[in-house]
Amino acid sequence: MQHTPGGDARVTMKDVAQAAGVSVTTVSHVVNDKKGTRIGAEARERVLEAVDRLGYRPNALAKTLVKGRSPFIGLVADSIASTPYAGQIVQGAQEEAWRSGHILLVTNTEGNEDAEQQAISMMLQYNVRGILYSRWYHHGVRPPALLSETASILVNCYDEDGELPSVVPDEFGGGRSAARELIDAGHRRIAFINTISESPARTVRLEGYRSALAASGIEYDPGLVWDVQPDQEGGFSAAEHVLAEGVTGVCCHNDRVAMGLYDALRDRRVAVPDEVSVVGFDNQEVIAGHLHPPLSTVALPHFELGAAGVRLLLGQEAIADHGSLLVSCPVVPRASVRRL
Repeated sequence: MQHTPGGDARVTMKDVAQAAGVSVTTVSHVVNDKKGTRIGAEARERVLEAVDRLGYRPNALAKTLVKGRSPFIGLVADSIASTPYAGQIVQGAQEEAWRSGHILLVTNTEGNEDAEQQAISMMLQYNVRGILYSRWYHHGVRPPALLSETASILVNCYDEDGELPSVVPDEFGGGRSAARELIDAGHRRIAFINTISESPARTVRLEGYRSALAASGIEYDPGLVWDVQPDQEGGFSAAEHVLAEGVTGVCCHNDRVAMGLYDALRDRRVAVPDEVSVVGFDNQEVIAGHLHPPLSTVALPHFELGAAGVRLLLGQEAIADHGSLLVSCPVVPRASVRRL
């Protein structure tokens, strides 16, 4: 019985062999382009014609086992749908994988450990080229032990035990760039609204801010650094400090904090940027691009994190063993910084 394309039954290698009048082994060798086999040109042509006429599709998993090289790359993420950033990581990884002739298999676990284990096990069964293990915000993790069974790269997180390599944003460079945006505009009394949440963003962005001040001969004043909730209410609460200290520029931990600061300054009839210049962090488009005035900020490079993770996995990027590849956080200038 022959099957036709679009039929209900899946066309098998045995169907192709019967249609071409050859053995199943011969079909396997032709379909998988196995080198060193002696197959006549006429028999090869009959197999290829039958493959085309019947619409045969090789089993992807079986093909990877034959060739020993998978077209699949796995990506295990903790939160794709519920955060504004994770989708950009997936998009960057997907485009880079496709450019390199690979297909991305994506699983969203929403932090469920059982789902995570099952996803990784399934990807290992598919003999994936490797796995990207991604978190929605930059922090330390203890990766699942299963990741040691294939090439694995951490994306937007790092291995607290230092076993697996990672791709992470350059938080230090980002904090320095935020402060430089104000310094280059002539500001000298610059505050930093930080967060109470422990993370590399909290400590390393502050270090970058301090580095930019030192490079410009501006003395660091710990009295101009305030810890608040990393949200709009936190930024709103910091306005009193900003006005009491007479600062002309403020670096905010993120765009939501900047939005809260905007609101509080507006309530007090203090104009941004005419009286106080503000720089955010994250480049959360629904916030930064739509504030009045639009917010100058520093972007977290989520798309590039995903793309760089694929390149590192495929050996197209190189870092020291079990180290971190830092991806720069570019400034996105808009209209919230006034030149003095």
